[in-house]
Amino acid sequence: MEETKQSEKKKSCASCGAELKYKPGSHQINCEYCGYEEFIEQAKSSFEELELQHYLKVVGDNAYTDTIDLLHCKNCGGNQHVEENYKSLHCVYCGEPLIREDIEREGWITPGALIPFQIDNSGARKIFKKWVSRLWFAPNKLKRAALDPEGIHGLYVPYWTFDAQLYASYQGERGDYYYETQTYRTKEGTRTRQVRKTRWSHAAGSVDGFVDDILINASEKKQREIPSGISHWNIKELAPFNSKYLSGFITEKYTIPLKEGHHKSFQKAKDIAYSWIRQDIGGDTQRIHHADIKLSDETFKHVLLPVYISSYSYNGKKYQFYINGQTRAIHGKRPYSFWKIFFLVLFIVAIVVLISIFAK
Repeated sequence: MEETKQSEKKKSCASCGAELKYKPGSHQINCEYCGYEEFIEQAKSSFEELELQHYLKVVGDNAYTDTIDLLHCKNCGGNQHVEENYKSLHCVYCGEPLIREDIEREGWITPGALIPFQIDNSGARKIFKKWVSRLWFAPNKLKRAALDPEGIHGLYVPYWTFDAQLYASYQGERGDYYYETQTYRTKEGTRTRQVRKTRWSHAAGSVDGFVDDILINASEKKQREIPSGISHWNIKELAPFNSKYLSGFITEKYTIPLKEGHHKSFQKAKDIAYSWIRQDIGGDTQRIHHADIKLSDETFKHVLLPVYISSYSYNGKKYQFYINGQTRAIHGKRPYSFWKIFFLVLFIVAIVVLISIFAK
């Protein structure tokens, strides 16, 4: 297989020779020094949906269509593709230094699509700064970190998406609520109340439909899991993959192989099938005794989704903050300043003591 290096080629400015980087929110790469801009050529056709069974049965778990240079973090295990002259050589997850000499070449299934960053690093810092400014008892170091231009990094996170035709036959029961009047005694006398009961009837049938873009995070490390608070993207804005969108950003390679991602997607497909079945049964409540779920015409894509990450250490603990590079949603676990809380409590106690003294 011929190795291609498209994702690693330096994009040089035709005017001054500096590196061209992707301009978030556009379809352009530009030069930060002289202002030269170049449009990213858009594919004439939509991104390709790859036949799943071909990769699972014929090519196997270790299938790849391209190679990529990766830097592996020895501290947290993160694996990141860094552009040739990217200034920051620190892990985006834990902040540990990355050694350029440790670069390894690995095969990967080339991304079929991505959502380009819609905000630049400056915009992400503003969102982070605004969020930090609203935090009560935040350490001053955290507030200074929000101003650090090197403290936040744009990362393309790998995901698998799966499509399929879903068919499910089922056996179950439909429950319809009805109410009976019940008489009961109290100290004041006899009273009545309405008691809800359920009338069950047999239900059987089948449902079918197209399941579109089941999204599976392709990073397995728990400490690198994207929080649910920011992990919602508008998948309809996926663009056909072009390596120029990666310029100026870090790209993570998937660590969950395609086969495992497919297993995870089946559980989500099962949840969808059960939702369809409950709607098909109808009534007020449902019981599903058995469901035979089958997927056909399965396809998949390897996609990259944009996230900004800031990693921060305080009192020996690591804190990470995430910003969705498309929707601007932010999420993070924040530290508290012991001294700010201590002095506030001390101030309140002093006020109470003064009030009690003057009240006498």
